[in-house]
Amino acid sequence: MSSFPALQPRLLEAPARQLLGCSLAMSRAEDQTALLWRTFMPRRREIASPASPDLFSVTQYPPGYFAGYDVHARFCKWAAVAVDGDAPVPLGMETLTVPAGQYAVFDYRGSSLDTRVFQYILLEWLPASGFVVDDRPHLEVLGPGYRNADPASEEEIWLPVRPRPATGN
Repeated sequence: MSSFPALQPRLLEAPARQLLGCSLAMSRAEDQTALLWRTFMPRRREIASPASPDLFSVTQYPPGYFAGYDVHARFCKWAAVAVDGDAPVPLGMETLTVPAGQYAVFDYRGSSLDTRVFQYILLEWLPASGFVVDDRPHLEVLGPGYRNADPASEEEIWLPVRPRPATGN
């Protein structure tokens, strides 16, 4: 029985979006997420005219990352905000264009330290869904209800998906 039985996503066709922030390569075994956010947060005010007050935690996985789990497999993680395409880029920051595409968006309430929600999404919801993970950035939208490790924290988890290919039966 699932530990998140009421956590069902809404499916959205998201337009492309431009993000601006800091990125860092890491693995699950050498998670540097806290360092990334400690680096970005004091500098986020350098970004002129963000498109929204939301923060974005973005993960770019290499192709084949989910084919076989390896805690040492590297990926790129971002701490960012959404901007208009012509926003100036502060020194030491980068832009990331998130391509348009379909996302399964989960409204999650709980501690950001509880990884069980991702286990549920990837190991329970996804196999039963008729979708597969698409090769686009994974997003966590940290809006006004986000409170980091607080059990009452709120965020949106955006999983890039595409229809599962039909099998040749």
